[in-house]
Amino acid sequence: MSASPPRLLVTGAGGQLGRRVVELLLEAGASNIVAASREPSKLADLAARGIETRRVDFDDPDALPAAFAGVERLLLVSTDSLDQPGRRIAQHRAAIAAAQAAGVRHLVYTSAPGARPQAGGGVIDDHFWTEQALAASAIPGWTILRHNLYAELLLMGAGPAVASGALYSATGGAGRAYVSREDCARVDAAALRQGEGRRILDVSGPAAVTQDEVAALYARLSGKPVTHHALSPDALRQGLLAAGLPSGLVEVLVDFDVAAAEGQHAIVTDVVETLTGQPPVSVETFLEAHRAALV
Repeated sequence: MSASPPRLLVTGAGGQLGRRVVELLLEAGASNIVAASREPSKLADLAARGIETRRVDFDDPDALPAAFAGVERLLLVSTDSLDQPGRRIAQHRAAIAAAQAAGVRHLVYTSAPGARPQAGGGVIDDHFWTEQALAASAIPGWTILRHNLYAELLLMGAGPAVASGALYSATGGAGRAYVSREDCARVDAAALRQGEGRRILDVSGPAAVTQDEVAALYARLSGKPVTHHALSPDALRQGLLAAGLPSGLVEVLVDFDVAAAEGQHAIVTDVVETLTGQPPVSVETFLEAHRAALV
């Protein structure tokens, strides 16, 4: 009698990344999949396809070990709880402790490039301390996937840049190896199914692209002139605040640009192709496929 396949659990399955990972697991013929969310009602369509669904709330740590019961391999999708300093790292630590208590054999975590401690906390600080908690745990195996910035972020800035003819950044001329959410989902699904040992992998697009190059692509695809303007971090911060963006989001965007200027986002790897068998999509190809967002 053959052994049953390992039970795979995906947290955040109601979100864009987690849901896509579940769909890719199904497409790959995986079985024994558990889709988890704070709001299981968001998973009704997955349940209708035969997927087991569970309520997993990282703010309810006492309930997590039972929620993870019987799971052998778990994908911990980093949460978006950035409203209160310290909340997200507390959530992640609770999830890791519960996974250990439940006997999870391999945990995959979606981190960010250049994870490091930050004075006063922040997005990258959360990832650093989550990585530290995972490394210090007794979970036998883990894979940390440092997703570079999503290519989808380029679509958020495309409209204003094309409309105004100006793209602003504080990246200091450094490149960024944008990677599509789809490529990240493919890597996450592969690592959840097959990851072994203890590894930290940078997940990148095929090249580090500068904001000058991004502006040139916006211009070519829209047919309108777009010029990149380099700013200091503080000038970028003031401009984003003046544009009406929430202060929390502004700090995240400025942090990202400062990290890029330090070279943290320019790491290019073959992780996408190695884990999935297909190369990652380039920024140019991605923007061409979403040209409507530029015009």
